[in-house]
Amino acid sequence: MKSDILVHVMIDKRLLDILVCPESQTPLGLVDSTLLAKVNQAIAEGRIKNRSGQMITEPLMGALVREDQTLLYPIVDDIPVMLIDEAIPLNQIPY
Repeated sequence: MKSDILVHVMIDKRLLDILVCPESQTPLGLVDSTLLAKVNQAIAEGRIKNRSGQMITEPLMGALVREDQTLLYPIVDDIPVMLIDEAIPLNQIPY
């Protein structure tokens, strides 16, 4: 499946510059379209759960990725969801 969803979020650069992972305090950046497509493919295949174990069923329009590329924080309605339990571990995505 080819993902037709690209990174369509609006986050002020000043906000993006100060956002850090609530768990590790490492910087976050906007996910690129390639990784977002892989995540959305895995969501469509029913293979993605967040850290609390909840299955993710809706494709992501955007996300913030931790600097070490281990966690993804969804962006919903242009608002980053910065809750540790809502983070998506990227070890579920085949590279």
